[in-house]
Amino acid sequence: MFNTITLVTDARGVATLTLDRAEKHNAMSGEMIGELTSAATQISADDTIRVVVLTGTGKSFCAGGDLEWMRAQMAADSATRFVEARKLAEMLQALNTLTKPMIGALQGNAFGGGVGMASVCDIAIGVDHLKMGLTETKLGIIPATIGPYVTARMGEAKARRVFMSSRLFGAEEAVELGLLAQAVPADQLAESVEAEVLPYLNCAPGAVAAAKQLARDLGPNIDDSVIDHTINALVDRWQTEEAAEGIGAFFDRRKPRWQA
Repeated sequence: MFNTITLVTDARGVATLTLDRAEKHNAMSGEMIGELTSAATQISADDTIRVVVLTGTGKSFCAGGDLEWMRAQMAADSATRFVEARKLAEMLQALNTLTKPMIGALQGNAFGGGVGMASVCDIAIGVDHLKMGLTETKLGIIPATIGPYVTARMGEAKARRVFMSSRLFGAEEAVELGLLAQAVPADQLAESVEAEVLPYLNCAPGAVAAAKQLARDLGPNIDDSVIDHTINALVDRWQTEEAAEGIGAFFDRRKPRWQA
């Protein structure tokens, strides 16, 4: 059914949603964005699903946006850019508003949009050797559509420590920032995730969904106006000379002009 992800549900109602582009470090292509949105719709409509585990294959959890997809936006007209940016924003919101609890199992690194994917999970656990980073500004772009979820997870003060610098940080700092709840050895990841799954199997599914909705209602407001603002911010950056230079430099395997 899917080409870039897998979705499997066990007899208990635990669905495992896996990013499956290991050869591309699970970078989010246009196809993956569409498939994740479809999977979120499918999960929300399936009353047999109690809990979702979000993970990836290979060495990386998610390397962010696929750079080929981003380069295509450089060549696209403005209307196409808005359509593609909205698809990305709507995918993130679809995952963020799942009626089921979602636990992130980060088996590897998470950069850019991968940090956003971790942030839409209700709890994220990562391996203790992983690296994370909001790396967009090195490419001349910004963490726009993921921004509301990242700042909601970390709080503005902590987000500003890593939101603009593209600095990489390890699992211990990710826990301190609030992106990860735990950092564990790789051979303990499955056990730690299972410990988070099990309590939900003793809870009323409708009550869990209502409690999750209430938590979102009481937290930062991520509504259509906020999402539209992030879409406009992303498209505006895609249209700058810096974005063209940064992404072009990546594909040319050279330093962008601002890099020391």
